[in-house]
Amino acid sequence: MRKWASVVGVAMLSGAMLAGCGGKNDAQQETQGSGAPAKEVTIKILNFKVEIAEQFNKLKESYEQSHPGIKLQIDTILGGDDYNTQLKARFASGEMPDIFNNEGYTNLNAWAEYLEDLSDQPWVKDEVELAKEPMTRDGKVYGMPVGLEGLGFLYNKDMFAKAGITELPKTLSQLEEVAKKLEAAGMQPFVNTFDNWFGLGFHSANNAFAKQPDPNAFIQGLNDGTAKFTDNGIFKDWVKLFDLVIKYGNKNALTTDYNNASTLFATGKGAINMGGNWLQPVLDKLTPGMNVGIMPMPINEDAALNDKLFVGPANNWVIYNKSPVKQEAKEFLNWLVSSDEGQRYLTKEFKFIPAFTNIQFDPADLGALGAEVKKYIDDGKILGWHWAKYPDGVAQEFGTSMQKHIAGKIDGDQMLAEFQAAWDKMKTR
Repeated sequence: MRKWASVVGVAMLSGAMLAGCGGKNDAQQETQGSGAPAKEVTIKILNFKVEIAEQFNKLKESYEQSHPGIKLQIDTILGGDDYNTQLKARFASGEMPDIFNNEGYTNLNAWAEYLEDLSDQPWVKDEVELAKEPMTRDGKVYGMPVGLEGLGFLYNKDMFAKAGITELPKTLSQLEEVAKKLEAAGMQPFVNTFDNWFGLGFHSANNAFAKQPDPNAFIQGLNDGTAKFTDNGIFKDWVKLFDLVIKYGNKNALTTDYNNASTLFATGKGAINMGGNWLQPVLDKLTPGMNVGIMPMPINEDAALNDKLFVGPANNWVIYNKSPVKQEAKEFLNWLVSSDEGQRYLTKEFKFIPAFTNIQFDPADLGALGAEVKKYIDDGKILGWHWAKYPDGVAQEFGTSMQKHIAGKIDGDQMLAEFQAAWDKMKTR
């Protein structure tokens, strides 16, 4: 337990299921050949993606029907502190899940001694380049990407049309003009959820990290003291975007949680909501056929810099290396990307963009958001996700400082100073 303080509590926005093998797995062959497996086993899965909880339970039924003797125990936990707390508690009590989520980079380093080496799995050869780096350590692969996701501003196309907005904003001044037109038409521009550090410290702050000339060099500079938040022009620009979103957003955003914000956006109570294609299953349930799109999040007047989405692997599935059913867990993950049924759930039900080249799919199956994100990827108009590279605990500190700024307790410069203090404190742990 001495290592426990280093365990990172990050697990994104993540949640869809992938995996690959060339044919039917050994468990399936055994059950079909003898009529029943030698014993019944349960694979315990801790799922980070609340958006696909219902669809995941349907997959459970399908998998158990085709694999007699294999049971899936799926616990879905809302991301952020709740997921991390649950994972820590299960580790401490000796009740670790067999399959769980890991974001990679710093989080991979913290958990590495408890993760199964998956380098020999069939799906590794088909993994897209974009998804490999977070879960590769010393040449070994420790996690399977659940899919690719794009982060930006979701927007209601019908509300934009009603307000006379015909072009998407690519600069900060253009975004403010959009907000003004929406207000003039009697509509709420932004629906914000500021009650939790997760969307603030991870998603919002990533905008400024990703738009650095060299994000990794900037992060290294923060670690060795050669770079500062307080004198960084990109971060100062990002504060202006943050202030604009606050100004034109719902007034009770500090008490608006993720579920309420999603509902407000889905039901037309606001035109713009920060998020990604992971929200598609929720929108489909709340407002079937919603005319929705995704657009970049501009921080300044550099249109070329701003006309990009933030895209990365939507978390990763890992296997506890002391699990008594780790072979069955591997077979389950392989089934998810190798079988027609697994791929159908991945694309048509979960609405995630596959992170594997062997999966053929129609972008329309992903929903409107997934199809648009896929186009940004194909056009090369993407930037990365960098929050998994933060020191442990920094994102929570960022979120607290951002909430203080939202409440008017500190100004933008003071917020960046608190960012710096948090990073300096956490990087030494």
